[in-house]
Amino acid sequence: MKNTYFNLIDQTFYFPQEGFDLRDGYLTFHGISLKHLIEKYGTPFRFIYLPKIGDQIKKARNLFNRAIKKHGYKGEYHYCYCTKCNHFSHVISAALKHDVHLETSSAFDIDLIQNLYNEEKIDKKRIIVNNGYKTDDYLRKIISLHEMGFTNIIVVLDSKSELARLTAVAKTVGIKKPIKIGIRMAINEEAQSAYYTSRLGIRHAEINDFFNAEIKDNELVEFKMLHFFVDSGIKDSLYYWGEFQKALKLYIDLKKQSKTLDSFNLGGGFPIKNNLGFEYDFNYVINEIVKGIKEACDNDNVPEPHIFTEFGKYTVGESGAIIFKVLEQKQQNDNESWYLIDNSLMNTIPDAWSIHEKFILLPINKWNNEYRRANIGGISCDHSDYYNSEDFNQEVLLPTYPETDKEPLYLGFFHTGAYQDAISGYGGIKHCLIPSPKHVIIDRDDKGNIIDYVYRNEQSAEDMFRLLGYNQE
Repeated sequence: MKNTYFNLIDQTFYFPQEGFDLRDGYLTFHGISLKHLIEKYGTPFRFIYLPKIGDQIKKARNLFNRAIKKHGYKGEYHYCYCTKCNHFSHVISAALKHDVHLETSSAFDIDLIQNLYNEEKIDKKRIIVNNGYKTDDYLRKIISLHEMGFTNIIVVLDSKSELARLTAVAKTVGIKKPIKIGIRMAINEEAQSAYYTSRLGIRHAEINDFFNAEIKDNELVEFKMLHFFVDSGIKDSLYYWGEFQKALKLYIDLKKQSKTLDSFNLGGGFPIKNNLGFEYDFNYVINEIVKGIKEACDNDNVPEPHIFTEFGKYTVGESGAIIFKVLEQKQQNDNESWYLIDNSLMNTIPDAWSIHEKFILLPINKWNNEYRRANIGGISCDHSDYYNSEDFNQEVLLPTYPETDKEPLYLGFFHTGAYQDAISGYGGIKHCLIPSPKHVIIDRDDKGNIIDYVYRNEQSAEDMFRLLGYNQE
């Protein structure tokens, strides 16, 4: 009996599973024929499946609302989408269809908010949480939105100096109503981190004094939110719950001093599936969060706050993928095989080499072939342009095939929808001048039929040379 790739996956994981199945020997993604897309568009191409964005939003919102109902929690739940994870108009529009609020991180993000308002995709009641370091330009643009009549802007202070600069701009403009603010609490990092305390936020020990000295009697601002964010994500671990309890205790202390404070922001951090064996008990973790906040507030006779989350990667990560063709197999020694693909991994999924992020890697075809361990190499000249381990089993196993096969092996990296375009510099200069691949958008119409179309063709030499100053007109 052949030890096939299908047998490997079938015996190692639950398969088929959500999002992944086989049809006539070819991989499908949420019911989409990847074989059809390859035949239609060629390779390489990246795509985003927009309905998955809504699925993720509904999943988290439903679990939070169920937990709120279960525990008799009196606050509300607010889902914010972090624009920095994927700024594309079609992505943010897909999220806004599900009434998410928005989180910004830079001055240009405010221009994006203005654009969304001009296109009537948001109104002035939408909650806008302003994170990130507040440059003067960022602050001026925030104040401009405030003066336009946006009623739910919350400026989260990342450092104490931001308050003085915010109030200076507010005085110069002569704002008519106080602007809502939050405070971000700096968290202590995990033991294996390169530093002890996050650079983001204000020291926990200084927040109470800062509130009393600079915020409590400041008529230009209205204190609304305490924010904290654990970089390693929301996990069922002693470390996470320790930071959570520290932030919750601080919220209660501040609430006793502030009538206007009413929101507790957990930041982001829900994980996405990065291997077929992924397990995470979303229901348990969300119940523990809601129950923990309610019990702590009840014990101190403090009203439960509105709960905010800022989900970016969780929202869009699982909607994206990139498809490659294997150009050549190379056996460089007795043990190591290389599959060389038709673009650069460094350019297309930069997190894979920069922070060793793992994605779901699956072949599109040849599932009935035997398998072997392989390294995947990009076509740049850089030695770092490779991928050779997965999150589940620390090695890459892929189908074998003879060079005489007429059909090439096609590979897909899945759940690449967050950060990869922004970090790689979408449409910009690329390492070794290897062009950005074709970009395809996939959606469904009102009847559930699949719609797919090209958003951007493969980057041309002319586009890149224009950026480099060669094709001057």
